Amino acid sequence: MIPIAGFNCVQSTNLGRARYAVPLRLSHSTETCCKLVPAFLIILRQILLQTLQAPLSCRVYLVLGWAIVCLTLFPASTALADNYNKEFLVDVDFSGQVLTDSSFTKANLRGVNFSGADLQGVSFFGANLEGANLEGANLSNATLDTARLSHTNLQNAILEGAFAFNAKFDGAIIDGADFTNVLLRYDVQDQLCEVAEGINPITGRETRETLECF
Repeated sequence: MIPIAGFNCVQSTNLGRARYAVPLRLSHSTETCCKLVPAFLIILRQILLQTLQAPLSCRVYLVLGWAIVCLTLFPASTALADNYNKEFLVDVDFSGQVLTDSSFTKANLRGVNFSGADLQGVSFFGANLEGANLEGANLSNATLDTARLSHTNLQNAILEGAFAFNAKFDGAIIDGADFTNVLLRYDVQDQLCEVAEGINPITGRETRETLECF
């Protein structure tokens, strides 16, 4: 436990988070919270001290100036990596969300909706993605090693640079998917080439070419 100005930062257990709601943006990890809170409190302290010491006519300008500093350092739209390792997230809706560099290692993601999501650099190591919807998702440089993508919808997804060695794609829909520089086993590559077709609408690359199908 790390006490910070009245807050107790502890490792989050995230019990039951997925069972009761399907949030637009799940809460950030407690580890990230503990890193940001001290910096924010220091800035807030400076704001109060300088505002109280300044002449009344200058206080409005000081408050506006510090507000700009805070918005610059802590923009509301900043995406922070989350940790969902080994969590039960069946049928959760992550569609359209920015989840870059988050981790879903060994998580149960059966039937999850990741359509249109930004999943660049995300770890799905050993995750169960059976029946998940990844249509139009950006999985560039993601880790899919030993992940199960059986009957997963990868239509128009971008997997450029992903590591997918030992991943299972049985029955996966890959129309228009971009597999440029994806590390695959040769037998899995041959399996995907049997059903590969279409052109990715974002990169303009043919699925068969990205899989180096001959």
